[in-house]
Order: sequence, then structure tokens, then C-alpha cells
Amino acid sequence: MRTKVAIIGAGPAGMLLGQLLHSYGIDNIILERKDRDYVLARIRAGVLEQGTVGLLENLGITERLHHEGLIHDGIELLFGGVRHRIDLKAASGGKVVTVYGQTEVTRDLMDAREKAGLTTVYDADNVSLHDFDGATPRVRYQKDGVTHEIACDFIAGCDGFHGASRQAIPASAVQTYERVYPFGWLGLLSDTPPVSPELIYTNHSRGFALCSMRSPTRSRYYVQCSLDEKVENWTDDMFWDELRRRLDTEAAESLVTGPSLEKSIAPLRSFVAEPMRFGKLFLAGDAAHIVPPTGAKGLNLAASDVHYLSMALREYYDDKSSAGLDNYSATALKRVWKAVRFSWWMTSMMHRFPDADGFGTKLQQAELDYVVHSDMARASLAENYVGLPY
Repeated sequence: MRTKVAIIGAGPAGMLLGQLLHSYGIDNIILERKDRDYVLARIRAGVLEQGTVGLLENLGITERLHHEGLIHDGIELLFGGVRHRIDLKAASGGKVVTVYGQTEVTRDLMDAREKAGLTTVYDADNVSLHDFDGATPRVRYQKDGVTHEIACDFIAGCDGFHGASRQAIPASAVQTYERVYPFGWLGLLSDTPPVSPELIYTNHSRGFALCSMRSPTRSRYYVQCSLDEKVENWTDDMFWDELRRRLDTEAAESLVTGPSLEKSIAPLRSFVAEPMRFGKLFLAGDAAHIVPPTGAKGLNLAASDVHYLSMALREYYDDKSSAGLDNYSATALKRVWKAVRFSWWMTSMMHRFPDADGFGTKLQQAELDYVVHSDMARASLAENYVGLPY
């Protein structure tokens, strides 16, 4: 097979890139090592920046998003037993976020790709990348016991943190930066109405908690836990009891509980690999960087990456210029590091650290008080939360 761009990974980054390239008339093939149902079974967050929604709107695939998505123009910070609302729309000059699950974004992109008759190869085993530092990039994979090869002009690695793309790069050619946080998030998904119409971020002596939602009838809740916790040790009742302890009185009393649809524990880390280009291989999304979910930036960073990459590829094919491709890594990383900083800041401000002393706790309290009472601080939080410009 031959294509212009071989995309590794059928998550939101790969699917969005594929649709953008198709809209620019650039042929592409997507390879995914799992099947479609497996990809859609992944439970992920879903707070979309306006820039991400704008990309989907330009592709004409936001009908379901606009019908089912929840527009949020504020969030609440809970500390000292009191909730404080941050008016994102007012503080950011009119921008908002949309709550719409990452799974639903991926489903919409998959449906659009299938409708357009574009090629996606699922269950592609043993994917390997070849000659991406030379003139004839190739991707090999196995399906149903048969080995296949795709010749291409460029390879886009959108296959996540554990994917084959970054691992194909010589260790000497990549610099990594990492911060592993000493806690995780225990998350529970339930078919219950959200406790609040907006997200509640909680700083509590027992640890962080987050009240979120997927729809008016489906809620997603998290509590900070230690890294050695086992999800099987947590019954639904234990989770609900712990969540109530970390909420204010009104929220605790109005919380509607129910059986979990899914429970899982996610460790938190910040990770960046530089550069994001190696010859004719380009990394995007989680293949290049990971952020803790506190700042709601993971999916949105993937969207900005593929925006930059798709525009650079369009410039290459339409204008015969490689300037955008040459600048891709530096351009993407500027935004990546700002999102890494914001996610680190939110995480540091809202969580309880195992080695925290009285001094650290007082600093957290002062930071939170400053954020909710300073116009400038609220504006900074809002500007980053709704998304920095591309």
C-alpha cells in the first residue's frame, strides 16, 4: 500500500489528524492495534477547550456535540468547607468550555471517517516503523497472520505513551522530562445526576476530590488515593462515603449515589519528550507528552498538536514548503509546556502531598485564597483553563 501520511493510533489524536488531512485533500491511512470497540471502551475525561470544538466545527462533525455537550462558563473551587465560583467566561473575555466525553469525540470522528470511506486498519499487530530518518518511510504490521507494508511520505505517531512510535526512536535522539506525583485518582462513573451543574475541584485535608459529569444523568467522580491502593479493595459504598467526607455540607447531603459503571485508579504524571519530530516521523498527543488530568489538558493538547501538524503538512503539499514541518516541534512544545505548567500548578494547589508540612499547607491555603479573591489571578486561571490560543 502507498499513502502520503501513515497515522499510528486511532484515538482522538490520530482520528482528528486523519479528518483534518482528508479535508485538505491529503491521503492517509490509520493503523490501530486494537479493535474499534476496545478503543471506544476507554474511559477518559471530556472538557473541551473552544479551540478543540472549533477544529471539530470546521470539519462539520459537531451535530451530536452541540446537542449533547454541556457548555460550562464556570468551575467551583472548594476549600475550607466553602465553594468559590470562578466565572471562566467573564474572566477570560467570553470563552467557555464544553463537557463532552473523549469517547464521544472519538466515536464522532470514527463515524465521519467511515462515512467518507477512508481506510482504518484495526487489529494491526506488531506495528513497526522503518526508514523514517531516510527518504522512504515505511510502516509494517501484521493482520490475520499476514505481514503488510505501507510506503508513505510521513509517519504521524499518535499511538499514546506506550505506543510503538516513540519507542522506535533511538534513546540518544530524545530528551525526556518527567514528574511522577506521589498519588493517583480513584474514579467512579455512575448513571446518577451530577451533584452540581459545574465541576467542583476540592482541596481537603483527606485529599483532593473532583465532581464532574458526562451528561445530565451520568456523573464522574474522583478522589485522591495512594499509589498502592487497589481498585478491587474499594466497594461503591466506600467510595461514596469517602467522597462525601471531602465535600461541603450542601453537596454531601444532595449527592445522589448509585452502582458504578466503572471504577479505576489512574496514577498522575507530567511527561514531555523532545523534540516531537525525528526525520519524517512526527509525534502528537500522548506519544509526546502526558499531563495530570487536573487541568483538563490531555485531549486538548492532542488537538493543538494535530492542528499544527496538519497545517504544516498542508503547507508542504500545497505550497511545496517544509517551513511548517521544520518548525512543528518548537511550535507545539511552546503550547505543551504552558499546559504542563498549568496542570502542575493546579495539581500542586489542590492535592495533599504525603510529605506536606504545616508550611506547605499554609501556602496552599494562601494560594487558593489569592486565586478566588484576585481579579488577575482568576483571569490567569480562566485563560489557561479555557485554552490558550493556537
